[in-house]
Amino acid sequence: MRWLLTFAALLWAGALSAQDDPDPRLVRAADEVALAYMLTGDAEVDAASQAGLRGLSQLLNARTTVEPGQPIGIDPEADDLSLLTFLYWPVTDAQAPPSPQAYMRLNHFLRSGGMILFDTRDGDIAGLGGPDGGAALQALAAPLDIPPLAPVPADHVLTRSFYLLRDFPGRYQGGQVWAEAPPADAQAAEGVPFRNLNDGVSPVVIGGNAWAESWAVDENGLPMFSIGSGFEGERQREMAYRFGVNLIMYVLTGNYKSDQVHVPALLDRLRQEEVVQ
Repeated sequence: MRWLLTFAALLWAGALSAQDDPDPRLVRAADEVALAYMLTGDAEVDAASQAGLRGLSQLLNARTTVEPGQPIGIDPEADDLSLLTFLYWPVTDAQAPPSPQAYMRLNHFLRSGGMILFDTRDGDIAGLGGPDGGAALQALAAPLDIPPLAPVPADHVLTRSFYLLRDFPGRYQGGQVWAEAPPADAQAAEGVPFRNLNDGVSPVVIGGNAWAESWAVDENGLPMFSIGSGFEGERQREMAYRFGVNLIMYVLTGNYKSDQVHVPALLDRLRQEEVVQ
């Protein structure tokens, strides 16, 4: 009888150990700094998200020292997000809100330094009454611990974490982009950005410019979605690329990247622009 109890205990311990083992997919994603996207259940949207983050990952490999692995699709009902850093969440009307347990995982992700990029993909979030105006976005985001939001100001770190930017186009442009608002009593010196407790990184960024579609490339590295026409369209795509690079550099390094590492490069770029002008 004793050996049966011992055998049962060993089986139970093995089962617990197996449950505690992290998912190899997520371990790989964390080790390779892979970009993640939310699985929506819409095959077309999910494919665009994967292709978009694939294109952005290739761009980061080519232009920066960040070398992300292959993007990973995330189901918060089953996946532990604690090993991840960035989550692209395309908003769809048919998307069912996650379960309470999934929202617990998502909130832990936000509190532990992760960022969610919500993309309504409609190009007109400002016309919906603000970052919580769309019914689908409001339903999905309501259970999350999201701080007060405000339009991204001209001196935000997102505008200079790698490239110097004035706006953040995707497949669409002109829509307002929102991030964490500075505290009402915050004080900052002129030219110095406000800082939150997560090294200045907002836990969410919200917009509607269809960024994944602007970054998306096929298996041959060719753009999958049209943007505008002619030179202006290609210029918009390039600026969308630059926003994607700025966003990931901001997520990974916060204000440190803007304030320290890139100061010499930014000064050189400014001097070059002055010479051209």
